[in-house]
Amino acid sequence: MAYAFTNGIRLCYERRGRGEPVLLIMGSGAGGRAWTVHQTPALVRSGYQAITFDNRGIAPSDAPAGRYSLADMVADTRGLIESLGIGPCRMIGQSMGALIVQELAISAPHLVHSAVLMATKARTDTTRAWYARAFQNLAEKGHHLPPDFAAMLTAFLMLSPATLDDEESAGLWLESFEQAENTRRAGPDGQEWADLDADRRPALRTVTAPCRVIAFADDLVTPPTLGAEVAEAIPDCDLVRIEDAGHFGYLERPDEVNTAILEFLRGIR
Repeated sequence: MAYAFTNGIRLCYERRGRGEPVLLIMGSGAGGRAWTVHQTPALVRSGYQAITFDNRGIAPSDAPAGRYSLADMVADTRGLIESLGIGPCRMIGQSMGALIVQELAISAPHLVHSAVLMATKARTDTTRAWYARAFQNLAEKGHHLPPDFAAMLTAFLMLSPATLDDEESAGLWLESFEQAENTRRAGPDGQEWADLDADRRPALRTVTAPCRVIAFADDLVTPPTLGAEVAEAIPDCDLVRIEDAGHFGYLERPDEVNTAILEFLRGIR
């Protein structure tokens, strides 16, 4: 691991492999190590250099006090790209990470070679607005759910029914989520405010980088209908739908996700 100083904070990052750099940007509340289970090994085997990092609020990167805006996260990532000298680079974003990539493609197109946008959206609909507001209220009041309750809620929100109905697999997921809750620091709560506050479809129509949206069929947080809107708005963008996968589809269905990622990267020169 190494550190880069950007936008007034310190970000922890890690490089794996050699070849053309691919920057992977994780979603809210998760560290860059989440990519190392399935995605970075596949990228390295295919001859790419995979670069992961921990967003602000995720140790060992800095966790400044207060609310983080999406603009904060975009500026952090832009600074990292510039400090490493890897732009324009290939990017992969998951959930909030995909929103960061979208904003970079809009505001700093010279840094984005191409992009895979997983579990993404271009606007916040009524249901997802209530979802975000509920978690923001918890964070604002400093409340933390009991680890077993938080683990159960995470499982139902983030996983596919196909995973939940597999008793052995579901048990492993729930144990993993509960363990993560037991060791979680308060820092990531600042990320709860890093979300869209406007419809970005008009701005996405100006994006020039080739993109692929990967939508997960059972995703409750960013459903495929919202991902399809992103793919429709970006001029050079297609859509891949992964079945039997929830918001954590990149972990639930890694083979299908990695195939979709590598197929896209290999097709863009």
